[in-house]
Amino acid sequence: MEGPRTSPTPRDNPWLTASAILGVSLVVYWPALGGARVWDDDAHITRPGLQSLGGLWRIWTDFHATQQYYPLLHSAFWLEHIAWGDATVGYHLANVLLHALCAFLLVLILQRLGVPGARLAGILFAVHPVCVESVAWISEQKNTLSLAFYLLSAMAYLRFDRERGTAHAARAYGLATALFVMALLTKSVTATLPGALLVVLWWERGALSWRRDAAPLVPWFAAAAASGLLTSWVERTIGGAQGAAFDLTLVERCLLAGRALWFYLGKLLWPSPLALIYPRWDVRAQAGGWAPYLAAALALTVVLWLVRRRSRGPLAAWLLFAGTLFPALGFFNVYPFLFSYVADHFQYQATLGIIAAASAGLAILIGRAAPGLQALGWALAASGVAVLALVANAQSGTFLDARTLFQATLAENPDCWMARDGLGVWYRDHGDPGKAVTQFQEALRSRPGYPQAHNNLGLCYGDRGEADRAIAEFREAIRLKPDLAEAHNNLGAALAARPGRSAEAIAEFREAVRLQPEFVAARNNLGTAFLKEPGHLGEAIAQYEEAVRLRPDLPESHANLGDAYSESRDRLNDAIAEYGEALRLNPGSAEVRNNLGLALNAQGRPEEAVEQYKEAIRLMPGFAEIRLNLAIALLGVPDGRNEAFRQVEAYLQVRPPNDTTRQILAQIQGNP
Repeated sequence: MEGPRTSPTPRDNPWLTASAILGVSLVVYWPALGGARVWDDDAHITRPGLQSLGGLWRIWTDFHATQQYYPLLHSAFWLEHIAWGDATVGYHLANVLLHALCAFLLVLILQRLGVPGARLAGILFAVHPVCVESVAWISEQKNTLSLAFYLLSAMAYLRFDRERGTAHAARAYGLATALFVMALLTKSVTATLPGALLVVLWWERGALSWRRDAAPLVPWFAAAAASGLLTSWVERTIGGAQGAAFDLTLVERCLLAGRALWFYLGKLLWPSPLALIYPRWDVRAQAGGWAPYLAAALALTVVLWLVRRRSRGPLAAWLLFAGTLFPALGFFNVYPFLFSYVADHFQYQATLGIIAAASAGLAILIGRAAPGLQALGWALAASGVAVLALVANAQSGTFLDARTLFQATLAENPDCWMARDGLGVWYRDHGDPGKAVTQFQEALRSRPGYPQAHNNLGLCYGDRGEADRAIAEFREAIRLKPDLAEAHNNLGAALAARPGRSAEAIAEFREAVRLQPEFVAARNNLGTAFLKEPGHLGEAIAQYEEAVRLRPDLPESHANLGDAYSESRDRLNDAIAEYGEALRLNPGSAEVRNNLGLALNAQGRPEEAVEQYKEAIRLMPGFAEIRLNLAIALLGVPDGRNEAFRQVEAYLQVRPPNDTTRQILAQIQGNP
């Protein structure tokens, strides 16, 4: 018979633990909650072409639809976009909540395993500064969400392990497996979970058996291998993680792994200084001196193995740390290795083993102290947690916007060409091409031959009216990276603005579209170039229609399609419909209202045209040509001649007379 239950004490109340972790997390990450998009957040927040149900289908079926093939992650972003659109506070808050959930799940798992200091471990994970990059950066929701599935899967599997032989075991195993697959579909680094579970089971029992411990995890290892191979293929073939920058020998990769392992442990034990992008090591030049790092890692593993009979905890923690880090240690190519071999977000999941071991060791040490010293011990531990929280709070503030983030990065890594390029983009977007040029030139000094910097320099020169220099930079970007669609589009735009270069411009726009079929700006540019060429109206319409299909929310595409339809009198209804959609999306466009007025008047609807022209003049009083269009429409409206005359007079106050004004005045005066 089951004994009487007792009410849990406040210290045992899981809701109090969860509330404390959530509260601390919100305080630590408060500076980041109002942060803007940074770096590659635009590639993760669901772009318009994927916001429909068809887009959700493409997230799962098209490897090229998203930056990385993590379909469950991008499905989560898809749902979040429905919930709060482009408001970044929603994405930041979701990340903080997921991080707090992971910290709480860590507490629950450690408590079920009987590990001392479980609550301390949860709080330490919640406030540790090396986690900031994963929590304050919207793109890294792949870390927080995948770790939540990882820990939930681990909890379900541990339940299965304890309930073997019962009716609930199969259900627990099925749930654990489903959660593991969800973790893999969110980020493939979670493939290390079956290995981590074996380490935990060995720590608990002191030995492993094939039938009880390993056999149930065989399907998991198979799924993990498949996920890892797929991710590796995507990184190389789609992400571009191949070429000379990634060519390392096996020996060099082993030495790099040893160096990276100690780097991560060092940042975990002393999280300062931290940077978004750390200096990239020159493996060929430096690896010869890294043998001691690898030797020390192997020696530590041997020592911990030798003392396992006394305590298995330290070896288990080390294996969890190193094993979880394995996918990021340099044995597999990932795109970020192009600018750094290490990153704080690479060790987000791996920190759990060391944090759990350190918390357990501290709890045991304090518990063995004299009663009078225990309070002091916990006070010192709380002080340490507070210091880490303050450091993390300051670090989360660097994710406020791109300028703040990249300036903080350059303060620690002045030669970071990626940060220079990102800062240059920020300056250009905020109307300071001079500072932008300086940053792009610095990026090229740090990394000569960087095609994106040449492309961005070309944009800045174009902003300053230096067309020849802009064209030269775009051509250099293409020479360095022939498949850079953006550079082809920009070169096409620069050529289209030069007399007699339309054929070259069309060729560049075509190439941009070929390289990147969903490049809406290039399709609009190609359509406009065709529209200016006699006999190419059909091709212009085809490009604009595809642009509208790809980005139905872009008013420019609808306006362009309306312009193309209006070239044919039998498609004026279609033109009017497209102009209407463009104005629904952007009611403040005087140019579109003027063009809509032209189409309406051409269709014999002068009263409606007059309304559009008047609104266009209200929006842009200096747009003098609209007054002539309004005057022409007023001639078709009863008693409109006097108003037409006033509009012509207003036009003539700022423009000289021309054939159109003379024709209108002649009609007003009743002359044919």
